[in-house]
Amino acid sequence: MGRRRRGFRAASALERFLVLLVMAVVAGVTAGLVLPQVSETAGRITGEYAATGDAAATLGGLSVVDGRRPASVYKRDAFGFRQYDPDGNGCDSRNDVLARDLRNVRYANAERCKVQSGVLHDPYTGRTIDFVRGRSTSAKVQIDHVVALNNAWRSGADRWNTKKRYEFSNDPYNLLAVDGPANEDKGDADASVWLPPNAEYRCGYVARQIGVKARYGLSVTSAEKRAMLGVLHDCPGQGIPER
Repeated sequence: MGRRRRGFRAASALERFLVLLVMAVVAGVTAGLVLPQVSETAGRITGEYAATGDAAATLGGLSVVDGRRPASVYKRDAFGFRQYDPDGNGCDSRNDVLARDLRNVRYANAERCKVQSGVLHDPYTGRTIDFVRGRSTSAKVQIDHVVALNNAWRSGADRWNTKKRYEFSNDPYNLLAVDGPANEDKGDADASVWLPPNAEYRCGYVARQIGVKARYGLSVTSAEKRAMLGVLHDCPGQGIPER
């Protein structure tokens, strides 16, 4: 009899444990589904996604499109980066941007096109980088499309003609010389996925993305817009870069 009671108590304890385990799993799944929505709603209520200034106003005028499927497959070559010379100075876009963003610039040729060396105060990381042209050193400084080409493709550039794609890809307004590893880490991410590690530059970065998208009539996603507003909330009055 005692043995049967002990067996019954053990079975009851196991059943209670299993019930509690199931309840914990259900609670965890429910929290996983509900909390993000609660967090977003709370963010709106507390003003986390409220912002002022030209950048916020311009963002408010952009089309919001979610789940868009481009009409064709993205191809980087379709944008002709470094194959178009918008200012007609005979230099390609990479060298134009290096000459603009680096300090103490030295050139490799008499035409003053090919940048040989210089110093970059990198906006993405806040680091100072000594740039020297070379097979193993050039990649330390890369040219970033602030609005990535693939992001632009998904946001409407798939419908553009070749001329407009070339203009977009080589527009100095959308180009920055930056730390190579940071650029590679960003990839084609939008603001909902990636922001510069240097928090002091995030307002300027998001404002420039908004300026680029407004200039070229590109859309944003709901998540992208929310992330941008979250950044702009911390820099009231943020304007759009003029150039």
